Amino acid sequence: MTQTRSRTIHISLLRQQLDLCDDGKLLRRWLISSAGRGAGEQRGSFQTPRGEHVIRAKIGAGRALNTVFVGRRPTGEIWSPELAAQHPKRDWILTRILWLSGAQRGFNRLGEVDTMRRYIYLHGSPDSVPMGTPGSIGCIRMRNSEITELFDLVSAGTAVRITEF
Repeated sequence: MTQTRSRTIHISLLRQQLDLCDDGKLLRRWLISSAGRGAGEQRGSFQTPRGEHVIRAKIGAGRALNTVFVGRRPTGEIWSPELAAQHPKRDWILTRILWLSGAQRGFNRLGEVDTMRRYIYLHGSPDSVPMGTPGSIGCIRMRNSEITELFDLVSAGTAVRITEF
């Protein structure tokens, strides 16, 4: 599919779903997992920020499914249950990253509420992580195959709206 600027992403925290639209028409819908602590913009809250955002950067193009990222860089590891057992407290960021930047000054941009400085992403996660229920520490988790599909359908600058209801 051709990427266009008319594409938008809407994330409903209540429904735990992400809709990709083109000119208002639904193209795809996926279940997600947002923050276990609910919605909030404050740095250190471990909550998912609401409001208007844009995709600031796309990271991981061409990487294998289950590629492990730390600090937005591939570690050289591929996630597996054995690797997970070796690192039980690790927050797994896998496959692709869509790094968000807030678009509403004072609400989710700049200062103590800056989405980008909070490192809020849409990213892949282990297939064992449940979707459709909150559980992340702020980011939006997706299945690896689904984040790969979304990654290929959007460009940097794509608008992302995150709502509670």
